[in-house]
Amino acid sequence: MYVKCGKVSDARCIFDELCDVDLVSWTAMVVGYTQKGCPIEALKLFSDKKWTDIIPNSVTIASALSASAQLKDLFFGKSVHALGFKLGFEEYDVMKNALVDMYAKCCKMLEAKYIFESVFQKNVVTWNVMMAGYSQNNFGYEALSLFRQMQTAGCSPDAITVVSALSASACLGALHVGCSLHVYAMKHAFLSNVYVSTALLNFYNKCGDANSARSIFNEMNERNTVTWCAMMGGYGVQGDSADSIALFSKMLEEKLSPNDVTFTNILSACSHTGMVSEGQKYFNIMLRDHGITPSMKHYACMVDMLARAGWLEDALKFIERMPMQPEVNVWGAFLHGCRIHSRLDLGEMAAKRVIELHPETADYYVLVTNFYSLMGMWTEADEVRRLMKGRRLNKSPGLSFVSLDNGLSYVLHSHGNQDTDLLCSFS
Repeated sequence: MYVKCGKVSDARCIFDELCDVDLVSWTAMVVGYTQKGCPIEALKLFSDKKWTDIIPNSVTIASALSASAQLKDLFFGKSVHALGFKLGFEEYDVMKNALVDMYAKCCKMLEAKYIFESVFQKNVVTWNVMMAGYSQNNFGYEALSLFRQMQTAGCSPDAITVVSALSASACLGALHVGCSLHVYAMKHAFLSNVYVSTALLNFYNKCGDANSARSIFNEMNERNTVTWCAMMGGYGVQGDSADSIALFSKMLEEKLSPNDVTFTNILSACSHTGMVSEGQKYFNIMLRDHGITPSMKHYACMVDMLARAGWLEDALKFIERMPMQPEVNVWGAFLHGCRIHSRLDLGEMAAKRVIELHPETADYYVLVTNFYSLMGMWTEADEVRRLMKGRRLNKSPGLSFVSLDNGLSYVLHSHGNQDTDLLCSFS
């Protein structure tokens, strides 16, 4: 009862007082922790040696997989997968759906696809977890293709499906696809769902249609923190930091707690408009006033803000004082600033760090090549291209959308060979 009401702490107190813990009570507690967003507690309970005499069922296994997915803990997820296989739950739909979700959240899309394709009778949950996986991993056209396949297979999309399809459209900047999904959502009465409306305004923001995004935001009867974040992010991308900051203040007035994404959007807005002192203020109040520990994304936003403004020495000092090792997004932001302000001395160092951190990612080689080319360092640019070729890395192919027979098609462009362009369509 306490678990179903979301009172996980109260449920745990009662659980700890039980003289005889059985499979039902143990599973209920693991499920409760997972659903409440407490994956560490869920996995601690799942792996506690006190309960080794209890054999988990398919629901326990699925919950442990979901907790692993929340933590993006591939090692633990694989261990649970092996246990589920050993116990004979491999063919259970609840386990397969959880496996697709776990592998997708751990960025293992080939494994997720393999399991997805092994499901004989796919229900809406199966389609949704695979679509969400593609969308979250920036495989936008695969997600949209799946949206069509789902309907062809006779499975009706629900609100969650539409959210994933809108996210994929936003990722691709496919305005016509998103507009079609907007009509679909209206037709099927999904717009009252806060998650659908939020995904829709986020889509319009990312496609540069600020008026449509603002209209949806103003018409929403219910807004959550994610909704406010999406609208703030939209203002920030448009360079309207004043409205972004005003929206943040209004959000606080409505007693909504900001999260890490809220601050990512605010810092990004300050970065794009050169509001350095305001950005520094918001970075400082994250932990002090709201208890949010800055993540790598927040540090990258700060470096981007300082570097864009030309404060490159300050940006470098900021990187050196970071409490964790800076990742490629931090050095990439710094390199971008060096490129804007033609700082060859600092840019060369950043370029080396970018390639050292991601030697197998083609896009970063392109970033470094562009920097060297802009600086007129043609020999160095050619050297990076040769290194890229030697490692058999290719830049991601282009993607275009065209209207075709009242539907929408996308074309994957190969490198200079018109005959190998791939045309795919859905309606």
